[in-house]
Amino acid sequence: MRSLQFLVVAGLLLAACLLLGRLFQAEWPQAPAVARAAFIAAWAALTLFNLWVGVSRAGYTLAEELPIAIGLFLPPAALAWLLVRPA
Repeated sequence: MRSLQFLVVAGLLLAACLLLGRLFQAEWPQAPAVARAAFIAAWAALTLFNLWVGVSRAGYTLAEELPIAIGLFLPPAALAWLLVRPA
């Protein structure tokens, strides 16, 4: 259930970043690519934070948490990469 919540948050964050990229595209053509990079960086930080919480607070091992972290990071990052076309 927690993984599903994280993926929903990823979708909302991606939508916000893509919206900002489109809003500023007229004045700054690189805005969508910068928004994509900002989303991927922010999502990586949130995923690493979730990994840290799982290992340090919840008592899971790194071997247990790492596949979950990869599974949480890659689909939204790949979607962001596919949705934003190069300027």
